[in-house]
Amino acid sequence: MKRFADLKEHEIIALAVSSEEEDSQIYLNFGHRLRADYAATAKMFDEMAEEEQRHKNMLLDLYRKKFGDRIPYITRQDVQGFMTRRPIWLMDKLRVDAVRRQAEMMEIQAANFYERAAAQTQDVDIRKLLGDLAIAEKSHEVKVIEIEHRNLPSGVLSEEEKVARQMFVLQVVQPGLAGLIDGSISTMAPIFAAAFATHVSMDAFLVGLAASIGAGISMGITEAVSDDGKITGRGQPLIRGIACGIMTTAGGLGHTLPYLIPAFWTATGLAGLIVALELCAISWIRWKYMETPFTSAIAQVVIGGFLVLLAGILIGSL
Repeated sequence: MKRFADLKEHEIIALAVSSEEEDSQIYLNFGHRLRADYAATAKMFDEMAEEEQRHKNMLLDLYRKKFGDRIPYITRQDVQGFMTRRPIWLMDKLRVDAVRRQAEMMEIQAANFYERAAAQTQDVDIRKLLGDLAIAEKSHEVKVIEIEHRNLPSGVLSEEEKVARQMFVLQVVQPGLAGLIDGSISTMAPIFAAAFATHVSMDAFLVGLAASIGAGISMGITEAVSDDGKITGRGQPLIRGIACGIMTTAGGLGHTLPYLIPAFWTATGLAGLIVALELCAISWIRWKYMETPFTSAIAQVVIGGFLVLLAGILIGSL
């Protein structure tokens, strides 16, 4: 995997081409899904898909002029810390307001990419085109917001508040949720394995404390070094790392603290109740901020949590 700063000019253009192609397909999918009920929004996405194709053709023409007819295949997944897109099949059940917000964020990230790419290139023609595309992507963002305002009732959030909310989700909620999921679910197996292996509350507490703190440190560092936030708009790595680390530790400590109660079965029953509350909280956050249908969110989290809990109990009972 390459760092963005190490990409050569021809690789930057190739990356832009593949990104425009993917975004075009996503917008076409959005338009197809929304056409029956939200004609204005669907038309907007069709136009944006066509615009992305025009951007791709402009990039290809410039590449052919500068570097010839053979273009390397470079995707978002090949570049460290580069903007990512959710798979199209995962976006099929997004609500219409969530689809619009997803499009807004895509355009913000694309504009950030072109601005940074332009600053990194020396060729005048390449720099000019990338700068022009950055401006074009920003105009798309404004267009999405205008369409959303026409389709929403009065009293909705202001544009500034909407952007602030999106940044909050990217910079705090997403890393915090990742930490809460990891801390709540992954620590269940060692905690309950230790509890059922020894039937001693303090043993389970010490294992849970170590697992929670260790997971918090690991997840915090992983989140902080995974993305510098310059293109994705996910903010300062340190803030994301702290949010992720704290929530990971909190998720593990939630069902660890009951084992301070000396009575083993009382502690275990309380720990099980807290696990259920943690899983419901995770499902609610995914529904509230990540646009996941609540029934789908709770089914995924509960099934995963139950399997991890069962694994811990079975291993501890051997």
